[in-house]
Amino acid sequence: MLKLSGEALMGDQDFGIDLNTINSITDQIIHVFNKGIKVSIVVGGGNIFRGISASSKGMDRSSADYTGMMATVINSLILQNSIEQKGVDTRVQSALKIDNVCESYIRRKALRHIDKNRIVIFAAGTGNPYFTTDTAAALRASEMKCDVLMKATKVDGIYDSDPKKNKNAKKLYDLSYDYVINKDLRVMDTASISLAKENNIPVLVFSIQENDSLKHIVDGGGNFTLIQE
Repeated sequence: MLKLSGEALMGDQDFGIDLNTINSITDQIIHVFNKGIKVSIVVGGGNIFRGISASSKGMDRSSADYTGMMATVINSLILQNSIEQKGVDTRVQSALKIDNVCESYIRRKALRHIDKNRIVIFAAGTGNPYFTTDTAAALRASEMKCDVLMKATKVDGIYDSDPKKNKNAKKLYDLSYDYVINKDLRVMDTASISLAKENNIPVLVFSIQENDSLKHIVDGGGNFTLIQE
């Protein structure tokens, strides 16, 4: 399971979608797929709309979260188009019913798609407000029986402090689920880490902005932090 933040799709922009960045990311996804690895994806929507930010400014939280879910659908359709242009069948399944745009999420149908060597992109989070797309990624990874949850961010792993603010921040390479939860490291929300722990799914945190980072990790190298038991 690959979890892409919406922000990862912006490239160097402050907002929206950078198609060159999308193309680079989907090239790497195809590389992984061509190695015989079954791929599923959850994508966020923060490059378009962040529900929690809008709610902090007075918007009703549920309405804000549903709007954010629709942003993830936009991102999912763009990823689908890019992947399919490169010759790989892809399906978008939404936790919200939008039948004219994509399939509704049905677990058994998603598993069949994966068995038929299709990439499945899960949109609209869990379909419920108050849950993040990180939690959706851990949930779908559990349902799809994934071997690993790869969290693609703008930072090449987890540090003991913000590396953007502290040049002496120390990178942490191998952590336990409990350490991440107890130290409130917030690389993912507590619900998603707890769900990964409960289902024994390792979480690998890396930077999608590093050149060919996903390729390097799958090929046995790369730069990342691993969270496991």
